Amino acid sequence: MSPVKITDVAVAVFLRLDGSFLLSSRPTGKPYAGYWEFPGGKIEAGETVRDALKRELIEELNVVIDTATPWFTFMMHYAHATVRLHTWRVTAWHDVDARGLRGMEGQEWKWQTMSNLTVAPTLPGCVPILRALSLPSIYVLTNAAEVGVENYLEQLRAVWNINASKRPPDGEFDIKNRPLPMMIQVREKALSPIALKNFAVEVVAIARENHALVLINGDANLAADVGADGVHLTSEQLRTTTERPAFQWVGASVHSQDELRLAAELKCDFAILGSVKTTQSHPGQPPMGWDAFADMVRDTPIPVLAIGGLGHADMMQAIACGAHGVAMQRQSLLQS
Repeated sequence: MSPVKITDVAVAVFLRLDGSFLLSSRPTGKPYAGYWEFPGGKIEAGETVRDALKRELIEELNVVIDTATPWFTFMMHYAHATVRLHTWRVTAWHDVDARGLRGMEGQEWKWQTMSNLTVAPTLPGCVPILRALSLPSIYVLTNAAEVGVENYLEQLRAVWNINASKRPPDGEFDIKNRPLPMMIQVREKALSPIALKNFAVEVVAIARENHALVLINGDANLAADVGADGVHLTSEQLRTTTERPAFQWVGASVHSQDELRLAAELKCDFAILGSVKTTQSHPGQPPMGWDAFADMVRDTPIPVLAIGGLGHADMMQAIACGAHGVAMQRQSLLQS
């Protein structure tokens, strides 16, 4: 049996500051004509993904990209082809000429949001991208045992109150300015089981009021008991888990490309990888640095957040290196 031919495709996920993204219809005469998709096209021989995006977006939409960063890469099997989709986030662009953004091949295009997705049908390849667009780019790991449970809960409430005026409608956020921790991991190794459950219940209640997600570190039973949105697997659990836990969101901690592969095979929604910088909890552990992080996540099939000594100020560096966003603990709440 001859090997399956794989077609590499560059995919542009245009993002505006209000959190909206661009979808376009497939022109007449192409497979799945009339379906909606993220713009892009085949990567020609000798082209990089960026090269292909630049060429395709001029040809398709009359725009030139100014800022684009790698995101994640995944396979799709269609009846007519097997494609490898290299998704990049495009956050700055300009028009080729005075005609502006337009369908150069007769296709339609529309700005959409996750809370108001009005076009249909969409290509199957859109599903993983839309899922990733629903994933916040700030992931807070709690440290309540360190600072005091009541103090931590007070800070958590305060951060939303302080930033309430900055919050876009319907829980939508742009990748450049997300001041709020919209996904929280309850990770408290030092609390007693009863104290941990009580704390988790409080965090879930606060999060529900603010359209945020809550995952419980390493404990699916506790996650179910407190009504959390998901569970976050430790790297040890990742190596022994054979089926994806039955939650809306499943994350995993990884430290190597092999563990990243396991997370993808388990169909985790995302992974966190580090430590990128020196951390307070592991001061003697050499950090991997941004270059090694970028090398490890290149062409990863799921979104990856960077972790390890990071804060809000590291967001754009993380995204430039291929991260979905940043995970943070001691710099997570009232610090910027």
